[in-house]
Amino acid sequence: MKIYDVTGTIFEGMAVYKNKPEKQPKIDQRTTGYVTETRLELDVHTGTHIDAPLHMKVDGETFESISLDKLVGTCKVLDLTGVENGISKADLEAFELEKEDFVFFKTKNSFDENFNFEFVFLAEDGANYLAELGIRGVGIDALGVERSQEGHPTHKTLFASDIIIIEGLQLKEVEQGEYFMVAAPLKLTGTDASPARVLLFEGLSF
Repeated sequence: MKIYDVTGTIFEGMAVYKNKPEKQPKIDQRTTGYVTETRLELDVHTGTHIDAPLHMKVDGETFESISLDKLVGTCKVLDLTGVENGISKADLEAFELEKEDFVFFKTKNSFDENFNFEFVFLAEDGANYLAELGIRGVGIDALGVERSQEGHPTHKTLFASDIIIIEGLQLKEVEQGEYFMVAAPLKLTGTDASPARVLLFEGLSF
């Protein structure tokens, strides 16, 4: 059995959405004698994280509404490294996707070390297609599941269909295929997202 940790490392100076300074984590480590304690200031959308509906809807459900049952189970990694802009319905139709699948999009984003303002995203028609299929969740190797779409239709379509959204995955070393996924978020309440540790197990299934 092989384990892939597809979680981004959190550190000061890491890549953050649109390089906004206010999104940078702050790590304050202090040592008194032999005792060291560290204080962490963190945006809930830092690095690898899971969105909650509140992120895109004023009265949307907060993070504790997401069931852990949806964050553990089989996952399909799709090789979409040939896509240049938005992942469309046509791109996704090439795969044998089924209801309740959890899909991870491996794109050329996985090879970017810095924030790329032209990152590959899930286009609106791709989101509509996945919603029609009734998949369980999506994950992408970018700090956003969409860009340059007025009104954020991709987010809204996925949330409206109770589809989990994981952003900020690190899939460079992961080949296309089926894995067993464990996505473990911080146990937060009342928030619009939570950082998460995401692991993929090769050769393990239940």
